[in-house]
Amino acid sequence: MGLRRCCLTEKQRDRLAEFFVAGVTARTAADLLGVNRKTAAYFHHRLRQIIAQEVDRASPLAGLIEVDESYFGGHRKGKRGHGAAGEVPAFGLLKRGGRVYTAMIPSAKSTVLMGIIREKVRPDSLIYTDSLNAYDVLDVSEFHHQRINHSEQFVEAGKVHINGIENFRNQAKRHLRRYNGIPKANFHLFLKECEWRFNDGSPAQLLKQLKSWVRKYST
Repeated sequence: MGLRRCCLTEKQRDRLAEFFVAGVTARTAADLLGVNRKTAAYFHHRLRQIIAQEVDRASPLAGLIEVDESYFGGHRKGKRGHGAAGEVPAFGLLKRGGRVYTAMIPSAKSTVLMGIIREKVRPDSLIYTDSLNAYDVLDVSEFHHQRINHSEQFVEAGKVHINGIENFRNQAKRHLRRYNGIPKANFHLFLKECEWRFNDGSPAQLLKQLKSWVRKYST
């Protein structure tokens, strides 16, 4: 997954990486930098591919884990709840006080969600979920399980909640709104970008890390 054929100088690659970290779209970055828009779009696409590849190398989560299924995008036209046309389903897992992991899912069926949980969470971890029936199997699994009910008006002892993963979801949706539609085929890359932004520190830290990856994949 090289970056050489972007036809950019090292300085231009660094500047585009800076614009990327700042959340500037490829079109705007191209105009500001004076490069071809398709070249900038290709470079930003490559950055997301690199990010997705690098973040998936992280070790499994362990400890207190919040999970939540969510839906992005779609055209509701008055429709409420999940299932609006064009929605993209995703699944998120968050270690309290730590990092998040995201994955696109074909559905929120128990077999799908449990497959990801078993791959990405160490046994004996305590998993917090909402009241979705798909999580029932956690009660007889190698994990500990506590669920919340969003209809309740309190949080038991301040511990039984999934506020962390819901906060990530809200941050991700705010970031993705700046794009005027994301092709479904590439949506997982944008989601991985949101995961990386949430996990890996300040903009300065993100930029330092991203530039090191750019140099790595440019050789």
